[in-house]
Amino acid sequence: MARRRVIPTLLTDGVSLVKGEKFQSWRTVGSVVAAARVFSMRDVDELVLMDVRATQEGRTISPEMVSSVAACMAVPLAVGGGVKNLQDFEQVLRSGADKVILGAVALSNPEFITAAAKRFGSQAVIVSIDSNAPGGTSIATMSGTQPVDMTAVDAAIMAADHGAGEILLQSVQLDGLLQGMDIAAIEAVTAAVSTPVIASSGAGSFEDFSSAMAAGADAVAAGGMFQFTEQTPREARDYLAAAGVNVRVAHH
Repeated sequence: MARRRVIPTLLTDGVSLVKGEKFQSWRTVGSVVAAARVFSMRDVDELVLMDVRATQEGRTISPEMVSSVAACMAVPLAVGGGVKNLQDFEQVLRSGADKVILGAVALSNPEFITAAAKRFGSQAVIVSIDSNAPGGTSIATMSGTQPVDMTAVDAAIMAADHGAGEILLQSVQLDGLLQGMDIAAIEAVTAAVSTPVIASSGAGSFEDFSSAMAAGADAVAAGGMFQFTEQTPREARDYLAAAGVNVRVAHH
């Protein structure tokens, strides 16, 4: 079994670092690059950077922002925000991302997942699935505003069948609340596909990480928990290692 990963998430509105709840009411909380620098010093496994407004505003995430973040990271960087064709995908990779996160475009046009995986390798393709009901019984795109007629499991199977290297499973209802993750959705999706699943949304404690991994998640992503509490990714890995989870343990 591959090592489980702990991944901080940075969200941007295209300019600043933002924090929201339930994929809305975004507020500015600082600088994206400054936050990335902190995480690079904190010995993280990987980093996720997502532009939460790009798709709705009809643009892609800023290549300058991606390259500024990539320049201060020595670990894999996964980037999402408005990517809608192979040209956009390639530009994000050229700017320094290692993986590209696809949202609405992947669900409406699964052939795009296949095309991207063929051209750039499936390890570079992450498909994001945003559950908007407990247990992943329904999903939505466009920050949870556009319902899609499938369950999280349906979407995960489709993404896996079309060549996605990883699945990012998020929950609109739990996003930003730091009150726990949708364990039922994580269990359902990880049971349905062998593609690695990154569980995101709602983590507020190391116990939440442990529960998500016990439910089958290969990695856990968290934003607010690492930015607004004293808890660090390294402490999270130490906690998980002590609980018997196979994680990378830093030499203190």
